[in-house]
Amino acid sequence: MVQLAKKGYTFFITLYVLMHFVVYFTGGETLSPVLSIFGLTAFLLGYFFLPMKQAAISLLLLVIALIIHLTAGTSLIEATVSGFTVMSGLIALLLIVPTISWVLEEKPYIEAVINFAQNLLNTSRKFYFGMMVITQIISYFLLFGSIPMVYGMIDDFLENQKGEVWENYKGTALLRAFSLTTMWVVSIPSFIFAVQALGASLGLSILQGFVIAFAGTLLSVLFSHFQERHYGVDLTAGIQEELGRIEEEKKEDPNGNRDALEFVILFVTLFGSIFLVNAVWPVDLLLIIPIVIVAWVLLYFIVRRRSSAIAENGKTYVGKSIPNKAQQFSILLAAGFLINAVNQSGYGEYIIDGLFYITDAIPFLNFLWVLPFVVIILGFIGLGPLTVIVLVSGILQGVELPYPPEIVVLGITSGSVISIMLSPLILPSIILSSVNKLSIIKNGLLFNYKYAIAFYAMVQIYLQLFVVFFM
Repeated sequence: MVQLAKKGYTFFITLYVLMHFVVYFTGGETLSPVLSIFGLTAFLLGYFFLPMKQAAISLLLLVIALIIHLTAGTSLIEATVSGFTVMSGLIALLLIVPTISWVLEEKPYIEAVINFAQNLLNTSRKFYFGMMVITQIISYFLLFGSIPMVYGMIDDFLENQKGEVWENYKGTALLRAFSLTTMWVVSIPSFIFAVQALGASLGLSILQGFVIAFAGTLLSVLFSHFQERHYGVDLTAGIQEELGRIEEEKKEDPNGNRDALEFVILFVTLFGSIFLVNAVWPVDLLLIIPIVIVAWVLLYFIVRRRSSAIAENGKTYVGKSIPNKAQQFSILLAAGFLINAVNQSGYGEYIIDGLFYITDAIPFLNFLWVLPFVVIILGFIGLGPLTVIVLVSGILQGVELPYPPEIVVLGITSGSVISIMLSPLILPSIILSSVNKLSIIKNGLLFNYKYAIAFYAMVQIYLQLFVVFFM
């Protein structure tokens, strides 16, 4: 029964994604009910094999949405037809982005990059900065899958360096780096959804987010210096010891530099293609990105004359990976239903009005001070950044705000950065703890709370200065 449900789920969620493209390109609103039926069927099939623990959040969102519809007196039939289409673009993106990993698995690209850059990473501060940069670049391809991948690479590199000080050093770099990607990386679904929902400029949002993320990286490097002094361990000596050990290994790999260069080309072509297509084709980003990714992956294997690998990877992905995404997709489908309920009922305006009332009642406080805490608080009750940003952006989408959309995007994503670092209930922290064997509380809250406070202050200085000088 469970296996049958998984196969049915895979079938209907795939149809849901395909129908999303059909509806968009044909402009066929008459097909929207079909799209909704596919989504609803996949949503219901997921509960035949999802454990209650994984199904709880989506059920909670569904119940809240139903309560809103019942109290507001809106039509449940119309709500179902429209509500289960809201997330089709985001689910299409999430279904397609992981295919990028097929390319990275073809060659040891990450090892090549690390080996190529080793002479630039010969002190603890430089190595820490390098870990954060590499993690953010790999996150572009693998999302939070970058955490275990880069951790494995770094752990092999530092195989003789053990203890809490080293786990703090590696863990904080990876977790903070991934969290910062939610402010600027174009393939991060939560970032793209916020940009599109709020009508922000993609270029300005990426530039602004990148600058803040870079400042956050430098801030993290500074904090790592004080943490090293706190532990009283010379990490530079350990790193240089390992650099000496692998020098001979590097000489034995004549293709290392070529693989590193190829990785840079891959990154530039994918990143550049998305920007180029977005500049010349006036359609939604949530449509552009998956189309570009599919074309990029296919072209890579065709150029390498490895077309058979497409079928091999596709078979494995459809058979194993898609059912494993049922929890995430169920939450998004329920979140779309809830967003639709909030917007149809008009409750979204009441929520935002309530936040503005709070900020007006407290001197020197404005909406941008409070906005990140909405994401942080929801993160601590188990809602991941993607779900929270989808909910918050979806509600803000129908409300007039006195701030430029790019500033609102930054306010929301800065909350997701802090939520990822601190919440013990969010997947990146859980994944990190699974690989470094430290507790989730230690990896997240205990190692990062001081940095999170400083990061919040840094972002707010930027936001409040913008308000003072440009509004």
